[in-house]
Formats: sequence, C-alpha cells, structure tokens
Amino acid sequence: MTAKSKPLSGRALSSAVLRFMAREDPLVTTLGAFPQLDRARLQRILEKAATLIDGANGEALAEPALSRVRVYSDGAARGNPGLAGAGAVLVEPSGQVVDRIGKFLGTQTNNYAEYMGLLLGLRRARELSVREVEVFADSELMLRQLGGRYQVKSATLRPLYEEALSLLNDFERVKLVHVPREMNRAADEMSNRAIDERL
Repeated sequence: MTAKSKPLSGRALSSAVLRFMAREDPLVTTLGAFPQLDRARLQRILEKAATLIDGANGEALAEPALSRVRVYSDGAARGNPGLAGAGAVLVEPSGQVVDRIGKFLGTQTNNYAEYMGLLLGLRRARELSVREVEVFADSELMLRQLGGRYQVKSATLRPLYEEALSLLNDFERVKLVHVPREMNRAADEMSNRAIDERL
C-alpha cells in the first residue's frame, strides 16, 4: 500500500487512511451505530471521502480504470442451511488487492452463499468499469452451472444464477476457473469474517 511504501502527510495521508479503513478495517462499531448501513455502503462512503480529498489536492476524482481483474469468490455456511456469509477479493494481474468484500447472509445454504460471493465480486468489478474478469472459485457446482454443464434445478439459486450470467455477459472477456479451497483462502476468510462480524 502507498502508505507503507513512502511517507505521506497532509491530504495524501488522510485519503490513504480512509482507503485503508475502507478495505481492511472491520468498522464494527460504526456499523453498529448506523444500522441502516451495510459494509459495502460504508466502504463506498469512505472511498468517496478519500476521492474528494484527492480532488481537493489536485488529483483525479475518478478511480483509475482497470482493464482486467481476478475475482476470487467463496461462500460459507455453518450448517447447511446455517449461518452464512459471502466473500470476494478482487486482485489486479500484478497481484495487488483491489478490494475485499464480505456480506452476512443470515441462515442460508452453502450453494446460496457461493453464488452470493460471486455476485459481490462481479458487481464490484462492474462498478470499477473492468472489461475482463477471471473468476476463481472452489464451487464446482456453481462453475459447472454457469458453464452450462449442469442445470439449475433449485428455485432459490435460479435468480442468483441468472444475475451472475447477466453480469458475466457485461464483460468483454470472462474466464471461469475452479481452484482447490487452499488456493481460495482470501475469499474464504472474507466469507467467514462476514459471519463473525455480521458484515
């Protein structure tokens, strides 16, 4: 992160602190004080504030466009169904983390949580005007359904599947990759953190 690579001061330090908080800080106390906010909305507020500070400092207001990102997605359910969370981590081709997202889902199945993790990542990629996505997930069922190899028989999963297909069609290029769970730790961590911290 910029704050670690070189000393910052003034407005540059302020915007760097806000961006760090948006991406890394659980912000549990703030979310508890403002129940109308969820983690994603609070993150957007902090990012917007950082952008305004950058603009006051003569820097560009718009987020830099990313042509391609890797979307690591996962879902967790403690019981099936059970308390569930979804998580996604967006990573630039260089390996730099762009964003970490988690969402508490209440009581849901593991497959529902897996789809929600993917949707969180794809929605964020679209917000960033990304043109190409590589999706990495450890759910063979979800990836095979999206690839047309399996039918979606669940009425609960059908709307999630349809939204995922619609989002994927928004990108110029898409690659779906199945990875073992150990290669998807960052997204798994976000999905479990979403449960623990009620993100």
